[in-house]
Amino acid sequence: MSGAFEYRPKFVDIRIRPPKAAAEAKAEREDVNHLKPGERRCEWPDCPSKAISRAPKSREMMNEHYWFCQPHAAEYNRNWDFFAGMSEGQVAAAQASRLTGDRPTWEFKASRMSREAASIAAKMGTANGKGAGAYSDPLGVFQGVHTHKPEATTRQLGRLERRALEEMDLDERADSAAIRIRYLELVKRFHPDSNGGDRSTEQKLAKVLRAYKTLKASKLV
Repeated sequence: MSGAFEYRPKFVDIRIRPPKAAAEAKAEREDVNHLKPGERRCEWPDCPSKAISRAPKSREMMNEHYWFCQPHAAEYNRNWDFFAGMSEGQVAAAQASRLTGDRPTWEFKASRMSREAASIAAKMGTANGKGAGAYSDPLGVFQGVHTHKPEATTRQLGRLERRALEEMDLDERADSAAIRIRYLELVKRFHPDSNGGDRSTEQKLAKVLRAYKTLKASKLV
């Protein structure tokens, strides 16, 4: 064959990367959910994914948020009910407050220290019987006297913490000691070793463990 038609390979040195060791390949597969600097983990119990969405903890804590991955944020929002646990009167009051953007409003009347109020008091008198045309108001109807006492404030909890306490059949006012005692009691009740190896209560045990983990992450234990 003449030199003009002689085969000359274009690539003389073709290097192929050697296969990775099995341990290294397994570590890369398990490191799929590794968080980069500045990223945070999803706060859903036992979720290793990266958090990209936030959701308010409860209607009383609208400025405090959970951080979830997209699937868990969608599940959390699907079950969100702003008016859950409220009476019809409370729902109506909350809806009415939305009309003013949750901002306080004031009555269109003069202050009791204004010239207009002093003029009316001089002409019509006051409830203490002074002045012309004075009137008696023993029940305080015209003085805006309110005998209703505000309800005692309770601890503010997010929806995850409330649900965790419900899983453990605890009241929202339960302290850390009560939570620990209840946790040990439920673990002993549902653990297969305490039921002769019966594994039918494993799902209940898993819920208790997940609930306790949630409360511990929220520093309630």
